[in-house]
Amino acid sequence: MIRIDALWLCTQPQDMRAGAERLLATVVNTVGGATAHHGYLFANARATRLKLVVHDGFGVWCATRRLHAGRFVWASTATAGAAPLQLTAPQFEALVVGLPWQRLPELGVIRRA
Repeated sequence: MIRIDALWLCTQPQDMRAGAERLLATVVNTVGGATAHHGYLFANARATRLKLVVHDGFGVWCATRRLHAGRFVWASTATAGAAPLQLTAPQFEALVVGLPWQRLPELGVIRRA
């Protein structure tokens, strides 16, 4: 089983032809290094595909997910900047199924209008 202690959303769109090594190089160039047991999420410009790269301390794992309809809810590069955003496990679970992961805290409480 792959252990993932932290998940990071990389907001800059990537070419999905990139493999694990090139995506890992993007992480190193952006934040200075890839930490063991951290996962880094990338999407293409249309947000219809995403890749997860995980450094497990010994090597690199890469997983891909593609949507046949719709788009992933992705952070805009204008609001997020170039640095990756850290995601919680529930936010990641919502992201990969296409739900509004940024709004999870406010969706957890029902209020009067």
